Amino acid sequence: MRSSEEKPVTKTNFMLDTLVSIQAFGPDASDAIEKAFARIDDIEKKMTSKADFSEVISINELAGRDFYKVSPDTFFVIKKGLYFSNLSEGKFDITVGPLVKLWGIGTEHARVPSKAEISKILPLVDYRQIELDEKNNSVFLKRPGMSIELGGIAKGYAADEAVKVLRQNGVKHGTVDLGGNIIVIGTKPDGKLWKIGIQNPFFKTRGSIVATVEVADKTLVTSGPYERYIEKDGKIYHHILDTRTGFPVENELMSVTIIAESSIDADALSTTVFAMGLEEGMDFVESIENIDAIFITKDYKVYTTSGVENLNFKIVDKQFELGKNI
Repeated sequence: MRSSEEKPVTKTNFMLDTLVSIQAFGPDASDAIEKAFARIDDIEKKMTSKADFSEVISINELAGRDFYKVSPDTFFVIKKGLYFSNLSEGKFDITVGPLVKLWGIGTEHARVPSKAEISKILPLVDYRQIELDEKNNSVFLKRPGMSIELGGIAKGYAADEAVKVLRQNGVKHGTVDLGGNIIVIGTKPDGKLWKIGIQNPFFKTRGSIVATVEVADKTLVTSGPYERYIEKDGKIYHHILDTRTGFPVENELMSVTIIAESSIDADALSTTVFAMGLEEGMDFVESIENIDAIFITKDYKVYTTSGVENLNFKIVDKQFELGKNI
């Protein structure tokens, strides 16, 4: 007979526009999961751009006019977003809000805008026009019409915070899955590593696995065009937008999976590195300590950064093959 500690409690909820599933072991696992869901809900209410009110919406409404004081949570995420915007020289840009709204991908208003519409909006996408007042936890967008969109980073923060709550409530083994933002807590209760599958990014094979890695105390976040997109005249337009052109990023990649210790970092980096493409993205990840990446290209090749070989990486789908070092 197994002890109660070895039986996982799993609960699922729809939050942050995605299915959130938390699995935890331990005598207080059920209560700990409920507290983690409450923390995620708190973060969503502060940072969503899809509600009648949130701190982010209030910042956006005051664009060009005044600072807006926010909670430490929102200030931290915006500051972190600015860090990655700077690091990527704008390939990741939290002021992408006007562009996201224009395309509407993932909403019932999704459409392909004209080049003229995009040209008009592009000057509003510029992370350098955000001013932070550290002393008062306040944020100011310098140009009217600008808007912050934290969709590329808030999910990672929520995942990190959910794990923090679980640990504070005695959970030593478990998993948090925020629609593909996965974090594993410790090892499995028997001491074995968690085996995590890398999603097949090709549109017709959703749900199948390309490869696996084995990890403990790590997060995996994947970005790719298959997540949200629209189709027009036989062409697919996905949600990862090129902040220079205003159109979806076009390169040889189908997905990028970032493996890290912090999910907020992995969340921002997965989008950033996808936008960079294979060669630049590979060099960029190799230059950052404790971060690794798995790239899947349109020609069914898989490329990995150097640290992935330490994670018992295995390709399990014969359609795919390991690409040669670039």
